Amino acid sequence: MESIPLVLVHGWKSHPGIWRRLIEQVRIPSEQIWLFDYSGLYESTISQIAHQLKSFLHEKRRVAGYHGPVDIVCHSMGGYVTRYYVEVLDGKKREEKVRQLIEIGVPNRGSSMAEIFNDPVHGPEVIDVLSGEFVPQKYEPEKDVNVQGLRIRSRETRELCNAGIRPDIRYRNILAANRTGDPTFFPSFNGRTWVLGHDETWRTTWLGDGVIPHYDSYLPGTEFDLVPADPVSLQADPYQYCHIFLPKNPEVIRLIIRYITNPAAPSSERFPDHR
Repeated sequence: MESIPLVLVHGWKSHPGIWRRLIEQVRIPSEQIWLFDYSGLYESTISQIAHQLKSFLHEKRRVAGYHGPVDIVCHSMGGYVTRYYVEVLDGKKREEKVRQLIEIGVPNRGSSMAEIFNDPVHGPEVIDVLSGEFVPQKYEPEKDVNVQGLRIRSRETRELCNAGIRPDIRYRNILAANRTGDPTFFPSFNGRTWVLGHDETWRTTWLGDGVIPHYDSYLPGTEFDLVPADPVSLQADPYQYCHIFLPKNPEVIRLIIRYITNPAAPSSERFPDHR
């Protein structure tokens, strides 16, 4: 089967370099791998970045003379931005043709982590723990427009939830979990992930990648895979399954290549249509 363009969208405070291992292994001509770089847009809103993604894809299509479908692989905030583009901005027109949207640790319902950064009780402690590892030194979340847009209670999240998923796109989610309860999985939180539940109560869970809990990624009726598929895989290097390293994780890369190569292949599980 002839390959179609592969669009790669990195996450928050990241860069296109995180896709190097995937690019080295995927059998797609380099001119058909489209790297969207928004590393210089951290003072832009979700909507502004989504518009930039739209312009980027339109230009890539123009240069390539290509008008068919693309596969999009995205990590973390990159998936949120992509969904905002294809569902909120393009949801009614459906001008952007997408065959598959493969999400890696994406906060589809808004991010508990973005929300807890702004929490007056837990926020300062969480930011202090993550300082220098996941957030910059002296991080001030109220000044971060990216994070404000990613919050569970944000206008953007409300718009996403109201727009709903597109029936012409096959959605896949790749989620990590600390299936053995290993504290070195994400040492900052002793292997657990913060989550803001439906009862507005903060708790921690093993069902997450250290940053994004499964509760945030839930997308009704869509497919997902849980990594590691075999909990024994956590014994060698549990940290490689945490949020930060998922785009480089060999098991994640194998899943992505499987779906790009065989888009008819089923994912291992499916979210229920209703919670």
